[in-house]
Amino acid sequence: MAAKKSERSLVEEWRALLALHARTVGELDRALDRHGLGASDFEVLDILAERAGDGGPSCLRVQEIASRTHLSQSALSRLVARLERDGLVRRAMCVEDRRGVHVELTDAGRDRHAEARPIQRDVLSRMLNGTGG
Repeated sequence: MAAKKSERSLVEEWRALLALHARTVGELDRALDRHGLGASDFEVLDILAERAGDGGPSCLRVQEIASRTHLSQSALSRLVARLERDGLVRRAMCVEDRRGVHVELTDAGRDRHAEARPIQRDVLSRMLNGTGG
């Protein structure tokens, strides 16, 4: 009987985590909309900005970005195409690694990320500290 309770607790904890994720993504989408971004858009810009800020190459392969997000490679490719149409990223050959197409922030992407970052961090802080939603 104890194993059943443990299993039930595990499932309840998983469902609570999923619910927190859904509420947080919803809050992020609403808050970031004023910058023309959704939560996934911002996440890609943030990963690219973080990479450039760490002194690494300012570009990443799509596969590398996909491994750091909840998006499939095909969904990420569509998102990158939209961000590219909006002038926030560009796809190009990376001088540091010529194994394929890479994604890098444009100046407009850096600016949009910088404008939206405090809002995204505020939402994360509220939601993950249990004071939001």
